[in-house]
Amino acid sequence: MRELPPNMTDYLATRASFRLEVPELYNYARDVVDAWASRESGKLALLAVGPDGGSPRRYSFADLAASSNRAANFLAARGVRKGDRVFVMLPRIADWYDVMLGCIKLGAIPMPGTTLLTARDIAYRLERAGATAAITDAQGASKVDVAAEPLGLEPLKRLWVGDPGASEEPPPGWYSWASGLEEASDRPPDAEPTRSDDPLLIYFTSGTVATKMVLHTQASLGIGHEITARFWQDLKPTDLHWTLSDFGWAKAAWGKLFGQWALGAANFLWDLRGKPDYDLLLRLLGDYRVSTFCAPPTVFRALVLEDLSRYDWSSVRHCVSAGEPLNPEVIKVWKDATGLTIYDGYGQTETVNLLANYRCLPVRPGSMGKPTPGFDVCVVDDDGKVLDAGEEGHVAVRVAPERPVGLFREYWRDPEATAAAFQGDWYDTGDRAQVDEDCYFWFVGRADDVIISAAYRIGPFEVGSALVEHPAVAEAAVVGKPHPERGQIVKAFVVLAPGRTGSDELAVELQEHCKRVTAPFKYPREIEFVAELPKTISGKIRRVELREREIEISNSADSG
Repeated sequence: MRELPPNMTDYLATRASFRLEVPELYNYARDVVDAWASRESGKLALLAVGPDGGSPRRYSFADLAASSNRAANFLAARGVRKGDRVFVMLPRIADWYDVMLGCIKLGAIPMPGTTLLTARDIAYRLERAGATAAITDAQGASKVDVAAEPLGLEPLKRLWVGDPGASEEPPPGWYSWASGLEEASDRPPDAEPTRSDDPLLIYFTSGTVATKMVLHTQASLGIGHEITARFWQDLKPTDLHWTLSDFGWAKAAWGKLFGQWALGAANFLWDLRGKPDYDLLLRLLGDYRVSTFCAPPTVFRALVLEDLSRYDWSSVRHCVSAGEPLNPEVIKVWKDATGLTIYDGYGQTETVNLLANYRCLPVRPGSMGKPTPGFDVCVVDDDGKVLDAGEEGHVAVRVAPERPVGLFREYWRDPEATAAAFQGDWYDTGDRAQVDEDCYFWFVGRADDVIISAAYRIGPFEVGSALVEHPAVAEAAVVGKPHPERGQIVKAFVVLAPGRTGSDELAVELQEHCKRVTAPFKYPREIEFVAELPKTISGKIRRVELREREIEISNSADSG
């Protein structure tokens, strides 16, 4: 398995020649899933297992083509039409695929949400997007009812998805998804064709400051994620790929739906409920012969605390990570234990894969990698001027004279936010980085995360990475704390590894460690040991929450 040659063997040549073709008419569900069903009807598309890792169910492309036709016909019978916004909140069950593909076939616009959403979160999404339908499970139905009642959304179509094998009846006002599919035809729906620039999906950002509606088109995700799957995930038609992600995160689009099937790879699905059992997770990799694996940095940081030598790695040939930069020490520990390199990648809810480490190039641990084929990504100053190596600036994507495939269309119903993101020839990601002499990108932080202390600019990720290299540290978050003389000082919040206890002596040890690993002026002048770090629903550390807490404490001290 591990000896397969990479899809990209010459980085510069591929960047010079690669181009995605975008037809006028395009529908991902028809042009990818149905097309595979026509070519190789029995080809495996999805392998799903239950919460305990058992009860495997295999779905071919022909199975999904037929069941998604039933889903589309059922949705149409319930009054869902092209352009309708459909709120979707389901756990990691195979029904999600029928829901998504059925919506896509009709040209309806699914809005995936994580099961962690509260009734308040749901109400915001339903009202802001003008949703006409909601599809969820038993736990979600009660939250949707609470959310919809004060909004007066009585016409809201409510479709209830039961647990696999369960016999419960839907609550009042809800229609059974299983019953609807049983009654629906598996013939292709009589639906208006979709254009490649028609809306495909809306994601609500789980950002640290404001929530926006990210509108993607049939082309930007349905075609654009071939870049993600081909070059960074290095997928082939023989692969069984596992991206560990809730369906409500944009990472599901990256690793569970679009690019994988475009290349003919199969997806692995674990019906994970709650926090993962890391021992079971690692056993599933070998038990089901998973060949390519993607997890967020928070999961890899937890996995390297396990005894990795106890597990079967013979089927796994390629590992990738995205969500926020992965610390070099985690990459080293994983490599030493498994023989596998973790290839870090970078992108956003608004994009497909923009920067990555690739199999055909040397990996520089801690680097974001280099631009993906199909994108011109640069570090620019406030005026859009491309900066030289070593200079810190905005990570930006060139959008003129040609807008790249794989970039969202707009922040829907928010022209001000869209205009702020697209300046001149560039789309500003809101992240800051610098590029080295060999064109590798190095993350500094979100634009509002950078710490300025005594005129020095300090990237919180660099300090956090240094802390995680210490064996006592499991996770760390670094923020700027207000200071009367320096403007800000570096403060670190540290989650310790199992068996470690926080103390003044350990804090000093960590400070000295950071002085050695980074520049002396970057070390955290304050360290607070915490049991856990605040995170967004997509698993990213909410540094803004920590920063605002420090500002509030500082203001209270000043007023006192």
